[in-house]
Amino acid sequence: MRIMGLDFGSKTVGVAVSDALLVTAQGIETIQRKSPGKLRQTLARIKELAEGCQVEKIVLGFPKNMNNTEGKRCQETLEFKEMLEKRCSIPVILWDERLTTVAAEQSLMESGVPRENRKEYVDTVAAVLILQGYLDSLAFARENNLEGQS
Repeated sequence: MRIMGLDFGSKTVGVAVSDALLVTAQGIETIQRKSPGKLRQTLARIKELAEGCQVEKIVLGFPKNMNNTEGKRCQETLEFKEMLEKRCSIPVILWDERLTTVAAEQSLMESGVPRENRKEYVDTVAAVLILQGYLDSLAFARENNLEGQS
């Protein structure tokens, strides 16, 4: 089983996928969107990647405001989630993505990626951070269940 992570934006969608053991997330692609209102090609590409990677679940970044309220981007993400579930027939989980783009920028900066090249990678790195956060939460839950049974 593999899990896909998505960082959904108005111009791009960062894509990451887990390893088969659900331990690590790897960035695989940034999908360029033609226009904010048109998603058919974006959904088709995500479905193609999901099938190719044998994905059984998708984790979609949910862009809440810092004060925990939901704005316009959250509504657009919820609509995208519905379309994604219909198109791919894969369950989609929303995951709080606050500050992932900031963390992705910081990571790229620390890695020495020149400023002019960061835009090319930031959404994929953000997808990795979203997915890795989810994978870490699964590992934490597994560890706590095992400790409770000892």
